Amino acid sequence: MRTEASVGTAPFALSVLAGGGTGVGTTAEEGLAGTVALARTADRRGFHRFWMSEHHAMGATSVSSPPLMVARLIAETTRIRLGAGGVMLPNHAPLLIAEQFGMLDALAPGRIDLGLGRAPGTDGATAAALRRGADANDGFPQQVLELLGFLGDDFPPGHPYRSVHAVPGPWQAAQNRVPEPSTGPEIWMLGSSPYSARLAARLGRPYAFALQFGDADIDTALRLYREEFQPSEVLAEPRTLVSVPVAVSDVPVESKRQAATSAMAMLRMFTRKGYLLLPPDEVDAYQATAQERQVLDTYVDLSFHGTPATVADRLESLHERTGVDEIMLVVSGHSAELDRHGVELIADHYDLPRT
Repeated sequence: MRTEASVGTAPFALSVLAGGGTGVGTTAEEGLAGTVALARTADRRGFHRFWMSEHHAMGATSVSSPPLMVARLIAETTRIRLGAGGVMLPNHAPLLIAEQFGMLDALAPGRIDLGLGRAPGTDGATAAALRRGADANDGFPQQVLELLGFLGDDFPPGHPYRSVHAVPGPWQAAQNRVPEPSTGPEIWMLGSSPYSARLAARLGRPYAFALQFGDADIDTALRLYREEFQPSEVLAEPRTLVSVPVAVSDVPVESKRQAATSAMAMLRMFTRKGYLLLPPDEVDAYQATAQERQVLDTYVDLSFHGTPATVADRLESLHERTGVDEIMLVVSGHSAELDRHGVELIADHYDLPRT
């Protein structure tokens, strides 16, 4: 492993993922405004994508509906791809998602991504309130196929939804005697397990692995995806992305404090106290038990935190190990301003363009 990452063009595409971070002491309005500012920064600094994740009933996040936020960001950005990383499909009717992302693609052709996950993005009680059944995950592959059928308007003869059409989409174009849409949302399969890897491979779709979730086995998942990949009409070869938690600062101790706020939020979630981003001083003062300290240290170590050079060195080592095409920086500290500054620091380190 190198002792210092090289400055210059990254050997992989760089993207950003945010969750509408709303730390303790921050209003929803301020959290969402911080997300808008972060998207503008990512767009201006040449990052490839900006995604948002779907969460419900979590105090530290304000983006419960990525499609709504994407609609706002279309008007706030000019070139960056925008999307959901992801939509938790069992929480929704596939037709509704097809319509929403068809609209988004009509608003910003060629710039919309739709990442699909099967987790609830919340706790059990809230999942029930979303009308999500205990067996929701079992139907995920079929839901994905329905969604693809609606987006392409290509259900086979005899299918019960053959005469149901997502609008906007190819059917509307045919009815109005205009060319079919030249683009559509780019579909990504999301996950952190062999299950998601195999499904992405079987469907011939790009695969995004979430490395921010504990002891996820990225090596096995990527190997299975590549070995079992079946070319499709949209993708001839495997394409991979990995998302990693980052906290970047010129002052290493500050980046570690930011990473610790996210680690504490995970500990609170595990102990059913609610996912909150506490101020760093409050996290520092917390008297953790030995078991709690182990959880906190695990998640701090999982985060790529430190100076731009230190973080870039870990990113490049991860790329060498996995061969992924793209790395997505997951920013989720207590301070939206520090998150945004960290993204700027990584852009500066890799000499990304300013537009």
